[in-house]
Amino acid sequence: MDKILFMAEDGEQVEFYVLEQTRIGGLDYILVTDTEEDDGEALILKDISNSDDAEALYEIVEDDKEIEAVAAVFGNMLEDVDLS
Repeated sequence: MDKILFMAEDGEQVEFYVLEQTRIGGLDYILVTDTEEDDGEALILKDISNSDDAEALYEIVEDDKEIEAVAAVFGNMLEDVDLS
């Protein structure tokens, strides 16, 4: 599992482990967790950066319909992971 480092808005560095990534409707999404162990908290992040940005800019997906749609895709990709 790949580990990536994020810089939070308050300047704090946060590590996440990438479970999967996908592209839907021209947008990139990643499914991340806060631990390599079972039962970690999972988040769906959306890349909101421009194509010419040097670094990716991600935000947590909070819209319920968007979460359901993207979670369904990730659920199909990761059959052994419960995203509920």
